[in-house]
Amino acid sequence: MNPLYFLVAERAYHRCEYCRAPESIFNAVLEVEHIIPVVAGGTSTEENLALACRSCNGFKDSRSSYADPESGQDERLYHPRQDRWEEHFSVGSESCEIVGLTTIGRVTALCLKMNSRSQLTARQFWVQLGLFP
Repeated sequence: MNPLYFLVAERAYHRCEYCRAPESIFNAVLEVEHIIPVVAGGTSTEENLALACRSCNGFKDSRSSYADPESGQDERLYHPRQDRWEEHFSVGSESCEIVGLTTIGRVTALCLKMNSRSQLTARQFWVQLGLFP
């Protein structure tokens, strides 16, 4: 386990800082990930670490940007230490789909596949259980 896990998890309220998945529904702790990947010069300091579910962390991998299908340009991904989630995302009240409100939100939702069938199904259950949002 990452030695900074407890600090990162408390700061994130034990939720994925990307899709907001509640850690309490998993049978293991969420992952501590590098917002700016180490291969891109990111450090292992607390300001560059975020709590992420396995799905978001796996799809993010070593990316810090993603091609926006609307503009064709590479756009940066959501940065949990610099950005406010509510400014970049909203959640559909019935569909539970995470909607990107900005280019950053849109490319992050696409890159991390936040609205895959399995993510949407899980999110709908979390809503029914009162664990999301």
